[in-house]
Amino acid sequence: MTEYRRFYIPNAMWFFTVNLAERKNNHILIDNIDELRKAFRYVKQRKPFRIEAVVIMPDHLHCIWTLPPNDADFSVRWNMLKGRFSRAIDRGERISKSRQKRRERGIWQRRFWAHLIQDQDDCNRHVDYIHWNPVKHGHVEHVIDWPYSSFHRYVKQGVYEKNWGNNANNEIDGIE
Repeated sequence: MTEYRRFYIPNAMWFFTVNLAERKNNHILIDNIDELRKAFRYVKQRKPFRIEAVVIMPDHLHCIWTLPPNDADFSVRWNMLKGRFSRAIDRGERISKSRQKRRERGIWQRRFWAHLIQDQDDCNRHVDYIHWNPVKHGHVEHVIDWPYSSFHRYVKQGVYEKNWGNNANNEIDGIE
């Protein structure tokens, strides 16, 4: 089996992509958005971190977290979050034999993508990517129309204008 190595840095800022196991025509995350929000709150109360930016898509999510100075273990946080959410929603998903053997649900992909944010420019690019994602995937024409995004908070704080991303030339490239 491939060995995945992660490095953990306290007080670091990380960009994450977390996917559902079955992505095609799957809307579990937005259909159960309240349970997902509860799972985030549950984990944050037990293992604090700050959410800098987030977008919840039907079949995946992107977010940027800042970890506390004394704790760098984002993997534990994702494990808790995935587990809490999975236990809160109805069963019914397809479960592979491998997952059955391990008594796992079939909701989430086992792994996730993590990228250490290097500097302010890197952060800005990833925040833009997060907020542009619903447009990129064709769920909305305008960034502001997607309700499951920190974009609205950024508008209230004056970071973005309400119409950011309305120009077709604003598409965000280079982050996957």
